Amino acid sequence: MIKITYLEHSGFAVECDDYVLIFDYYKGNLPQFDKDKKICVFASHVFTWAEEYENIHYILSDDIEAAGPKDQTEHIGADVDFNIWDLRIHTLKSTDEGVAFLVRVKEKTFFHAGDLNWWYWEEEDDTWNEPMRQAYQKEIAKIEGEEIDYAFFPLDSRQGEESVLGINYFMRHTNTKIVFPMHMWGYDILDKFLEKSV
Repeated sequence: MIKITYLEHSGFAVECDDYVLIFDYYKGNLPQFDKDKKICVFASHVFTWAEEYENIHYILSDDIEAAGPKDQTEHIGADVDFNIWDLRIHTLKSTDEGVAFLVRVKEKTFFHAGDLNWWYWEEEDDTWNEPMRQAYQKEIAKIEGEEIDYAFFPLDSRQGEESVLGINYFMRHTNTKIVFPMHMWGYDILDKFLEKSV
């Protein structure tokens, strides 16, 4: 059983049989979870949950200065393989801040891009946009052809006509079954995504 709850902006809660994965939460109402499940929180500053849930662990990018419960918090950088319980986690370098997370839970694989995206801005010239393209494609090359069951990926309407560059490139270069757009600043962008995605 997989249950996915959207938590605003880039936040999602993924509830599996034995685990709950919480990605990029910063506001919104969290569901109540079974206290027997193990909870893994990725790139979050919310540590009060440790008072309610005993089996909880925080996985934070190493550029986050916040300090969680000592025995329940890990700060990890990019290009790291890390295991907690029987979760297998791999990180990629963001093209903005933080890291992206590839998480394997038993037979399922989840990818949360965080701020890893092809950030093309029309008001910038090639001296900014070209290095961004190269950095983005370099990271996606590390998971080229990866079998991913569920992905959470930015679709930022502020990028205008180029908002679909990153998510389309990701879908072409991985074998992802289901993608959830995020970081959208509203839902109007979804129509453009559906029209321009191939």
